[in-house]
Amino acid sequence: MDRAARLALAVDRQQGCCLWCGRTFGRLIPPTTDHLVPRLKGGPSITANEVAACRRCNADRGHTGPVDWLDDCLHRPDRAPQTELLVTMLGELDAALERDGGRRRARQYLASQLRRLRGITS
Repeated sequence: MDRAARLALAVDRQQGCCLWCGRTFGRLIPPTTDHLVPRLKGGPSITANEVAACRRCNADRGHTGPVDWLDDCLHRPDRAPQTELLVTMLGELDAALERDGGRRRARQYLASQLRRLRGITS
């Protein structure tokens, strides 16, 4: 599956909204590919690791971990992150990395993010 198809899948999975701020994608707010586990941290370019984010959120997030960025977004009045979807997607990514093997660095990073997530969502 090519990059454009993976982005279209992410947009569809998120019902046409940015995962981090909730804005609806359109002509003025185009979707971009954002990696849950940043590529810098060993995150692979696979469907389970890719979400759709608006340019503003993607640029603002940079290489910040998904759980730290979620926490930041939850404290900003201009952001309405899709928290439940993120929790589901992180679980699916964890299962995909476990199933497919390899990517030890990404798995270790994701495990630490999942531990932190429990503290935010409990």
